[in-house]
Amino acid sequence: MGLDREKKVWVIGHKNPDTDSICAAIAYAGLKNKISSIRHEAKRAGNINEETRYVLDYFQVEEPELVTDVRAQMKDISFRQTAGVNDHISLKRAWELMKMEDVVTLPVVGSNNRLRGLIVTSDIATSYMDVYDNRILATAKTLYKNIAETLEGNILAGNEHAYFMKGRVIAEISGPDWMEEYMEPDDLVILGGHMPSQLKAIEHNASCLVVCMGLAVSREVIEAANRRDCVIIGTPYDTFTAARLINQSMPIKYFMTKANLIQFDLEDFVDDVKEVMSKVRHRDFPIVDEENNYVGMVSRRYLLNTQKKKIILVDHNEETQAVDGIGGAEILEIIDHHRLGSLETMSPVFFRNQPLGCTSTIIFQMYRESNVEIPKQTAGILCAAIISDTLMFRSPTCTAVDRAAAEELANIAGIDIEILAKNMFQAGSDFNRKPPEEILYQDFKTFTAGDYRFGVAQLSAMSKEELNTVREKLKGFLSGVLKERKLDMVFVMLTDILEESTILLSAGEDAAGIIGRAFSAKREEDGYLLKGVVSRKKQLIPALMGAMQE
Repeated sequence: MGLDREKKVWVIGHKNPDTDSICAAIAYAGLKNKISSIRHEAKRAGNINEETRYVLDYFQVEEPELVTDVRAQMKDISFRQTAGVNDHISLKRAWELMKMEDVVTLPVVGSNNRLRGLIVTSDIATSYMDVYDNRILATAKTLYKNIAETLEGNILAGNEHAYFMKGRVIAEISGPDWMEEYMEPDDLVILGGHMPSQLKAIEHNASCLVVCMGLAVSREVIEAANRRDCVIIGTPYDTFTAARLINQSMPIKYFMTKANLIQFDLEDFVDDVKEVMSKVRHRDFPIVDEENNYVGMVSRRYLLNTQKKKIILVDHNEETQAVDGIGGAEILEIIDHHRLGSLETMSPVFFRNQPLGCTSTIIFQMYRESNVEIPKQTAGILCAAIISDTLMFRSPTCTAVDRAAAEELANIAGIDIEILAKNMFQAGSDFNRKPPEEILYQDFKTFTAGDYRFGVAQLSAMSKEELNTVREKLKGFLSGVLKERKLDMVFVMLTDILEESTILLSAGEDAAGIIGRAFSAKREEDGYLLKGVVSRKKQLIPALMGAMQE
């Protein structure tokens, strides 16, 4: 019942992830896999920036898979794995399988388990109750093997894998003479053990004889049938019963539903599936994979015990920064170094928040506390994350603990911190070929303060020339961001790492007044020069929020 899915936990950072968000997720998933029996996987909630890509490429670490929504999906629930059936099986066989499986719907599949249709009990009931003409078996292209199985008989002559394609189903009523007037070539004839009648039917090019009552068929009749490619089926039933049952031998493909099927993908979200189910009266629905291969059946009751995705959040604890659908997931842990945000959980969680410059410093501490050796690659990406978040120790958020951790990690990884930092920052500040939206959103976070909802992006570079390139590209772009993201204000920090200063760009009706109350800043063209301000977390956000709450 359900797929054999391994229990696993996703470790994921914030939207528009920076180097710390990605590297902390990878490293913490690695630690948890060493100390826990449950499988942990690093994920990302957005596209990685060029700085992070450089770090992962340099240390030959695979990029985490992108996840845009963590609500429960169909692949997260237990569902019924009713085996698919071939569309050539008989209605009688389908009915027997339904009773055996205690289901009302059977999935019909083709090669590679590709879903072709559905057969339900009402389809079978319709086939029994509706009145069909005596050509229906040929119209439905019925296998002789199906006819034999339905009548619990045996093939005595002819090819059991051939199809009844032409002719009618008729029953002998008064010996061989009636065939002269009534029988047509290719008819299927239900009759008894009267040898002259059997031979006469074969002589008139019957496609099949159904010999009833379990009566023996002579060698002469069998040989005659084989000469004319006539199938002979022997059945223990009497003529009336055989005539009544024979329509049940028709293949289900003639009755199954194959157009406008309501089906769900493994990747579909359970919430969306519930909404669809509420609007239709079907009892069961097929589930398919991305190639439309059948994997199981689901009904409403299977959605009652949906298992939420299990998540560990790193480098954030604000709902506005979390991956979409976080309210529908089960948060197990939060590892962060930011202010306490708006995120709420349904049950208690392990929450570790330290006033350090980088989440990866906390991950380093947790490796040491667990007595787990830090692999060389992991040490490299953790060191790179600390360099990135502390702007190579220039940020006021940087502590002695961060610096000591970075130096020890650099020693493990065998790298030079200054050389790595220079290459990382250069990779991250190559803005020439990027469009404005890619530049802005590569490190963009959303915050709430009172009635204000605002966004802050930070872009760092080693020279003024690189930042001036960004400044030109973002002119006239920020006002559109307000509408697109439904924000009251947006701010962009253009941070000069070497000069340890920031040009602050802004948009929004109250933005200039907020900056004026938050900083004694000199306006330069379209921005404000903030000397000594390089940290969004410690210097910019608290000041802006304080001004907003005045």
